[in-house]
Amino acid sequence: MASDMADTSSSKRQAWFCTNGLPSDVVIDVGDMTFHLHKFPLMAKSKTLHMMITEQERNLTVRRVSAQEDNEEIHEENKPESETEYAYVTLPEFPGGSETFETAVKFCYSGKIELSSANVAQLRCAGEVLEMTEEYCEDNLISKTERFLSQTLLRSLKESIKTLKSCQDLLPLAESLGIVQRCIDSIVSKASSSDPSLFGWPVTEATISGAGAGGNAGDRWFDELVYLSPSFFKRLIIAIKARDLNPEIIENCLISYAKTHIPGVNRAGRRSSSSSIPSEIEQKELLEIIVTNLPKENGITSSTAVAIYFGMLRAANILNTSDACRSILEKKIGSQLQHSTLDDLLIPSYSYLKETLYDVDCVCRILSHFLQTFETITTADVIGNVTADDEDNRNRSVTLMLVGKLIDGYLSEIASDANLKPEKFLELAFALPETARLYDDGLYRSVDVYLKAHPWLPEDDREKICGVLDCRKLTLEACTHAAQNERLPLRAVVQVLFFEQLQLRQAIAGTLMSGDIGQPDMQRPPEVLPQDELERGVGSTWPAAVRENQVLRLDMDSMRTRVNHLERECSTMRKAIAKIDKVDKVDTGGWRSSISRKFGCKFKTQVCDSHEPTVVEARKDRTHRHLKFDQKSASMARSNFLTWNTDDVTSELMNADINELKLVAKTLFDHATSRLGGLGFATSFLSWVASFSAM
Repeated sequence: MASDMADTSSSKRQAWFCTNGLPSDVVIDVGDMTFHLHKFPLMAKSKTLHMMITEQERNLTVRRVSAQEDNEEIHEENKPESETEYAYVTLPEFPGGSETFETAVKFCYSGKIELSSANVAQLRCAGEVLEMTEEYCEDNLISKTERFLSQTLLRSLKESIKTLKSCQDLLPLAESLGIVQRCIDSIVSKASSSDPSLFGWPVTEATISGAGAGGNAGDRWFDELVYLSPSFFKRLIIAIKARDLNPEIIENCLISYAKTHIPGVNRAGRRSSSSSIPSEIEQKELLEIIVTNLPKENGITSSTAVAIYFGMLRAANILNTSDACRSILEKKIGSQLQHSTLDDLLIPSYSYLKETLYDVDCVCRILSHFLQTFETITTADVIGNVTADDEDNRNRSVTLMLVGKLIDGYLSEIASDANLKPEKFLELAFALPETARLYDDGLYRSVDVYLKAHPWLPEDDREKICGVLDCRKLTLEACTHAAQNERLPLRAVVQVLFFEQLQLRQAIAGTLMSGDIGQPDMQRPPEVLPQDELERGVGSTWPAAVRENQVLRLDMDSMRTRVNHLERECSTMRKAIAKIDKVDKVDTGGWRSSISRKFGCKFKTQVCDSHEPTVVEARKDRTHRHLKFDQKSASMARSNFLTWNTDDVTSELMNADINELKLVAKTLFDHATSRLGGLGFATSFLSWVASFSAM
């Protein structure tokens, strides 16, 4: 049996002819196609066509008889053949359209057709409409399609998904025939099978990101789900969740579907130009369907999955989804924040009510969810009397440090935003525990950027911002930079210098202690030392360490007292210097030369303030310093000062005015702290100045 198609331009319809050598006697219109067929093959297979053609013939006979009774002359030879021989049948809204009807016609003529997952559902529905049942004809279309569907397609996971996809244009007939539900049940059953070879499990990160497409076909079965309509996909996910499947399966299906149907979710991939973009309302509904069906457990833990969750969160902010939808995504991200990147955290602020460039509040909530999850795991181990091994503790510590490094990098990025409030910066900086940072260099960098971008901050806010730093956790490079940073408050600089000196003292003390312990037996090899002597040597280090710790604590308390006194004295000096600036310059060459000889340095009358930028520039450029001081004279001044007593200096400086004396002390203090690094030397000198002022 052959067929031929012709295009009739007058009616703009296509015509399909059966070329078996016999003239057509029935015309059937289906969609945009007109089929010129024969009665008997169709009437032998289809009860519906048999009834419709019989009705057409009966009506044609009635019309002929009526015309003869009215004595109307009928000229058969002048009438077109179509008006005398053809029966007209119209099948509106035929399932599957003209293509499916063509396949059904071929089955009526030859009884042989090629079935597949793409056409079996259409042919099953066509057989139902045409009533091609076993009662009417043996081995008819309905029984043939049912047998192929149950014995072939529904036994394969991928073929079941393809069959379900083909039912999208066959509703509600495919639903009433049970094809949709049978496909869903088959997919769920195969997905929950204990045999991993059925679907190529587990799913790797390369599979999620779209890489490795050339792998086994079984590894890509879930990619077929992305072609389902949102309604079918929702029903399938609900059915999968009802069977308590592995959360990894559910999560992977949802991620794959979101990557395909929601623009912007997968920033790494590109959307196909041929695929249609759903409307904003459809995207919003689809995103809420996907998010609400995400399992609470973490099925997939990888940087790629977390990046997709961040993409979904951005889309949720743009589409203005419900607060519950965004909260689910934030909790999902927070539970595996350690897999995030800095680029993921930089979520733009889409609200007109927020002045900041990035959505800092969202990151704060995500970090809060991470800390809650982290504390919950730790608390559960404590309550259950579960002793975590060293590896678990190490993994938790690494996780916390990864998040700490991530947040420090995020703070450095948002610190340059002029609209970022100090309170929000402090909230994010103080959110993590101390154990999250091994060093505070990253935090110091963000503080420096923030102070540079907010030069108008008052002194109190600047000190609060610097309060997030732990000077004991700064490396040598960070301490060196902080000591010369003019943006830091004086208190912060003093703390940095103090702890730097303390670390130096501890290092020297540790070196001396190790040298004292190892000195008596340096000539003897370690293997010949007696066991009791080794135990005695190890035991002797503990009391020494305790004593050293007590000494350091006393030194720290003493240093705090001296620093407070130093700050008060500096405040008094500033007030005195301000008064001196208002007074005309006077000739003080006599006592200046005496002081220069005594101190071993030269002074100028120009006043400088340690908080002004000129001082920092002076430290950087020796040619512009107000205080002419070289290394040799500095050493002379320090050595001379160590041998001074109050009577000697009093006799030398008795003729000097007290304000001028404070000016000299202030200049010497600036030089001592910046050039010599001798905080104890400068503090001792200022303490002497204070006692001299009280005289």
